[in-house]
Amino acid sequence: MLISPAMNAALREARFEGDAPLDAAGTRRARAAAGQVPGADLYVSGTSERCLRTAAALGLHPTPEPSLADWDMGRWRGKRLSEVSDGEPEAVASWLADPSAAPHGGESLAELSSRVGNWLGDLDESSGRVLAVAEPAVVRAAIVHGLGLPSATFWRLDVAPLTITELSGRRGLWNLMCGQVL
Repeated sequence: MLISPAMNAALREARFEGDAPLDAAGTRRARAAAGQVPGADLYVSGTSERCLRTAAALGLHPTPEPSLADWDMGRWRGKRLSEVSDGEPEAVASWLADPSAAPHGGESLAELSSRVGNWLGDLDESSGRVLAVAEPAVVRAAIVHGLGLPSATFWRLDVAPLTITELSGRRGLWNLMCGQVL
């Protein structure tokens, strides 16, 4: 089960920001949803402040998992998508069209998907039910990898704040339940 973190200013502004804190409204919503979080055998979290603070507001004490870190956007970090699109339209077009492109100097979509896919692949039945608080890009990568979808599908998925996406099954045979609101 993957819970997307609560809202923050960076998300509202469509800014590449992997470590922005929650805002007051996001914290309130996460606290209000705390009683609706399903139980699990293992609790993990992405390493961003937003994931860790969402987990805390939900009453969880997860282990930070580096494989679930947000997408490394390199020199675009902190910039708005509109700003990058205006200043580097060819780079943005390449990034959107080619999963191996990383014009920002960070991680390509292919690298993100591989990292998240390796984490999924390392889960086994002894892990039991796993609940992770993870950034939307990580959730999208998990869906694409888990279901064996084409890379371009990543751009067509929206992951709303404080929703649960559930991949059930096992390596190579995942099923998807998406968008359950907490």
